[in-house]
Amino acid sequence: QVQVVESGGGLVQPGGSLRLSCAASGSMFRIYVMAWYRQAPGKQRELVARITTSGITNYADSVKGRFTISRDNAKNTVYLQMNSLKAEDTAVYLCNRDPAGPSWGQGTQVTVSS
Repeated sequence: QVQVVESGGGLVQPGGSLRLSCAASGSMFRIYVMAWYRQAPGKQRELVARITTSGITNYADSVKGRFTISRDNAKNTVYLQMNSLKAEDTAVYLCNRDPAGPSWGQGTQVTVSS
């Protein structure tokens, strides 16, 4: 079981950047594929980016080239660097394993607006 705490969200103008962090507990962190998800009001939760234990990454088409996922196994932390943000990136961002485990954190709100 991995428990997570997300942070780093906020209000940013279109074209701006944010870096999200996901601090995970549990000694098994380093064996899991980890991912960032997002959920916008009235929409289904979607997987935004994932990273394997060896650092291989995959991205949703909507964020490819703008977002970068990374992990630091020594710190049990996953990051999401978000650049060139758009209004449609506005959502609550959550991290979890991939496939997602049953336990979700509170998430961190990202609002892109002028």
